[in-house]
Amino acid sequence: MTKASPDPDGPAPVLTPEARRVLVRTPGQCLRHGLIQSLPFLLVLVPFGLLFGVVSDAAGFDLPQVMGFSVLVLAGASQFTAVQLIADHAPTIVVILSALAVNLRLAMYSASLVPWLGQAPTRWRAFLSYVLIDQTYALAIQHYEANPRLRLDQRMAYFTGTAIGCCVPWFLATALGFTLGRAIPESWALDFAVPITFLAMVAPMLRSPAHIAAAGVSILGALVFSVLPSGLGILVAAPLAMATGAWVEWRMERKGAAA
Repeated sequence: MTKASPDPDGPAPVLTPEARRVLVRTPGQCLRHGLIQSLPFLLVLVPFGLLFGVVSDAAGFDLPQVMGFSVLVLAGASQFTAVQLIADHAPTIVVILSALAVNLRLAMYSASLVPWLGQAPTRWRAFLSYVLIDQTYALAIQHYEANPRLRLDQRMAYFTGTAIGCCVPWFLATALGFTLGRAIPESWALDFAVPITFLAMVAPMLRSPAHIAAAGVSILGALVFSVLPSGLGILVAAPLAMATGAWVEWRMERKGAAA
């Protein structure tokens, strides 16, 4: 389910004028490009952050706790999961495991980025792992696959730009949501941002049978195991989906090798 960098010894592809422009960008220009491309996500990130601030206020968190949660965890879906479970007085171990299960997808994101960013210095890989969220991953992997001849410094700069455009507004929105949460009318229904965000990110990535199989199993698993308490169904559905995707890809590689 990952796409490796092209073989440097293979024939060089014919570059379009746009591809040539991308390749000659300085790291600073790459950073600005990533920042600009991340801006459309503000349409869902800001309402999502506002909603998290509102939910956290309703759950009894204070502002330092909300900001500490957002800055240290930096993963909206798991933050919502943890806050909801805490509000429901779920056991601590259930809160931790459920939040980790929601974030299992980040391990898959990280693995698919290794061919593109695996050679980055350790300090940069630590930073990139911190700002690896759904939006930064979606932008970066599509940009890298569309421009496989980018230098490593260009790739890192682009990723940094997407992180600035996505993560900083998230921090600000959560703080604003907590501060102004009680003034937001319930009729606004800001929770629409959650499904829209994931649909916008996941749908364009369903490009192979392995991706589609993994997504299908995750949906079915989440529905079948929704009867489990405290969201534990995610703990079952996520590994089933990953295993299915890996198996489908393995089968396709075997068929390709036998052909």
